[in-house]
Amino acid sequence: MENGFLILESFSVLYHYFCVMSVKQPIGIFDSGYGGLTVMKEILKKLPQYDYLYLGDNARAPYGNRSFDTVYQYTLECVKWFFKNHCHLVILACNTASAKALRTIQQKDLEMLAPEKRVLGVIRPTSEMIGSFTQTKQVGVLATNGTVQSDSYVIEIEKKYPDIVVHQEACPMWVPLIENNEHTGPGADYFVKKHIDSLLSKSGDIDTVLLACTHYPLLTNTIRKFLPSDIQLLSQGEIVADSLADYLQRHPEMEKKCTKNAEYAFCTTDSAIDFDNHARIFFGESVRSAHVIIAP
Repeated sequence: MENGFLILESFSVLYHYFCVMSVKQPIGIFDSGYGGLTVMKEILKKLPQYDYLYLGDNARAPYGNRSFDTVYQYTLECVKWFFKNHCHLVILACNTASAKALRTIQQKDLEMLAPEKRVLGVIRPTSEMIGSFTQTKQVGVLATNGTVQSDSYVIEIEKKYPDIVVHQEACPMWVPLIENNEHTGPGADYFVKKHIDSLLSKSGDIDTVLLACTHYPLLTNTIRKFLPSDIQLLSQGEIVADSLADYLQRHPEMEKKCTKNAEYAFCTTDSAIDFDNHARIFFGESVRSAHVIIAP
């Protein structure tokens, strides 16, 4: 352990730790890249006692502009990897994967793969909470192209709050700005203002804006420059952490399967060095990851 991190230098060490030492049954946290680390950070604050295994599919990121079939296939392969590494519960901390793959995995694949295991996403818990924030019943959603095209937030929010109107805005340049560490520069100001203005032009009654991409919290300060102060800005991390705590409380049979050593590890399908260099921006602390290969 170093600074609270379990140091994993290679896949063989990862395999030994999570498979051979099968007493470890971590909660899996998945993202196409780095954004899920903003969710994991909040989960660790809320539920530090559990073991966690993070996987970023950086070699195939970004998912946002890929087809439904491709995102589904990639996500399913990663879910299978988590299952092989003794994760009974997997959180898709990726809005695109939650939008394009989660439902099919839950309804079709789990029964054949591992009916006793569970895969959860970030869209439903966020959608279920939105009604407690808006007074005007006019909500804005800032997201990737893939999430907007899926209409997942529109569908999920309407199920619980049929009187809420959802206005979506796709922000395709925001993720590249963040991942290239340009999110605090003047280029970010231009693209953030462009999409905030576009979103607000859709309705003058929007009182709540949701950051429906786990990268976007890093742009909070910039967004606040161009968003009226009376409009609430919501990030998903705390909402998802609260939802997970509630889920574990309501499902003691699953909670008992999640080991509690307060240890966590990070993996990436791309360069571990690159992952570590970028991950600090999202996680807020140094990260040491292991490179893994995801089999088709």
